[in-house]
Amino acid sequence: MRRRIGIDVGGTNTDAVLLEDDRVLHAIKTPTTADVLTGVRLALQDVARAIGPQGVQAVMIGTTHFVNAVVQRRDLAPVGALRIGMPASQSLPPFCDWPGDLAALVRGQVHMVEGGFDYDGRPIMPLDEAAVAAAARSMKAAGISCVAVSGIFSPLDPGMEDRAEAIIRDVMPEAAITLSHDLGRIGLLERENVALLNAGLAPLARHTVQAFEEALRQAGIAAPLYITQNDGTVIRAELAARFPVLSFASGPTNSMRGAAFLTGLKDALVVDVGGTTSDIGALKAGFPREANAVVQVGGVRTLFRMPDLLSIGLGGGSHVAQEDGRIRIGPRSVGFRLPELARIFGGPQMTTSDIAVRAGLLSLGDAARVADIAPAFAHASLAEAARMLEESVDRMKTDAAEVPLLAVGGGAFLVPDRLPGVSEVLRPTHAAVANAVGAAIAQVSGEADQVFQGMTRTQAMTEAERIARSRAVDAGADGATLALVDIEDLPIAYLPGGAIRVRARVVGEIAASG
Repeated sequence: MRRRIGIDVGGTNTDAVLLEDDRVLHAIKTPTTADVLTGVRLALQDVARAIGPQGVQAVMIGTTHFVNAVVQRRDLAPVGALRIGMPASQSLPPFCDWPGDLAALVRGQVHMVEGGFDYDGRPIMPLDEAAVAAAARSMKAAGISCVAVSGIFSPLDPGMEDRAEAIIRDVMPEAAITLSHDLGRIGLLERENVALLNAGLAPLARHTVQAFEEALRQAGIAAPLYITQNDGTVIRAELAARFPVLSFASGPTNSMRGAAFLTGLKDALVVDVGGTTSDIGALKAGFPREANAVVQVGGVRTLFRMPDLLSIGLGGGSHVAQEDGRIRIGPRSVGFRLPELARIFGGPQMTTSDIAVRAGLLSLGDAARVADIAPAFAHASLAEAARMLEESVDRMKTDAAEVPLLAVGGGAFLVPDRLPGVSEVLRPTHAAVANAVGAAIAQVSGEADQVFQGMTRTQAMTEAERIARSRAVDAGADGATLALVDIEDLPIAYLPGGAIRVRARVVGEIAASG
């Protein structure tokens, strides 16, 4: 018997479930608190009362804490940027394409040293180790404790980044150091940006993970803690503290995985309607379809593993107003203050929840408080919400054939029963806490995305799978359960020696603790 707790922290609600095999034994939806951690603690304490003597094997938490810090420009540490690539990369220094307000918060010091690799794997220049040591001393003197190291074409050969880390570690033993090849792909600026964001989040990530672990202790739950990633899997908490960017967009991903689990469908579109936004994505073999293009996070261009999502400002707490004869919904939302500000609770703000209660779609608060809303206005508001969803669903489809749409999230009452291009709208049991279910069922993954030279295609694919399996075990997977779920190869014509880029991904169950 497998028992797990899944928790998902959204901008409006914190959801928690106790899952036993494929059954939801207990579920709770509680408002997210301003400090986030209090809401998690309250949810854990509620679930702990339902656990009983059997206990649980693992606790999985999904959080928007880290991406919100970037978007809202808060809790970010100054970062020392070390780029290995001189003299080739002087014209576009680190932070050159960042929004000014975010760069002002994160840019601590910038150092560019000789080194890096050319596109064919040859060194541009030898690594200037003396310059790396001097940069480390300068950062230490300035009180900077978070460092991001990026090198030109380091995914081809990470040796110079690894050597730079060792030199910095000698000078700054306690520093939080992020190496770009651990996170990004080929494309210097986007890969460097991911490393800089990750480094700036390091102190917040350590504090958040420690607070989650303390919340487990206070609830009396003795089980290992995992944090959900944006590919629908989890990693051990200590690894998540090192790589907080891997949790970006994990909330919608959890909902998509939960929707697949609750309906049994592996290929479908999913709309997750929260309190503030609706996130539309596509399931492929039970996992979210991955974005292949540059993704902006808080205005910063990144190119690393992210789900292909479309987010619109439509949620259960979205403001509803009439402007110039037409109805406008969102993007502003009352968020977790719905019980305080919505009209059904005596507040001043008309929201989509008020409209749904007036239309008889939702039983929440006091319906008498919204009896003055004209039925025609309520009907027109719901039609505008349907139009927004129809347009978004159409943009996420890849062909003209009708596909099923899984409607989940606390605001799923806004999704109509019929939409053009959709074969059927499915609303699974426990749809309101699908995100927490998705966290609870998560497996552990390992991924390799590297360029191999001097190997046959078969050898390169075998090596990529070996690397992916090793990383999955490091992340907390049971090696005996690992299965290859995705592998692709791309010959690179401009590199000598039959170079080939291989991406491999494996997924397995969490290893037994102890």
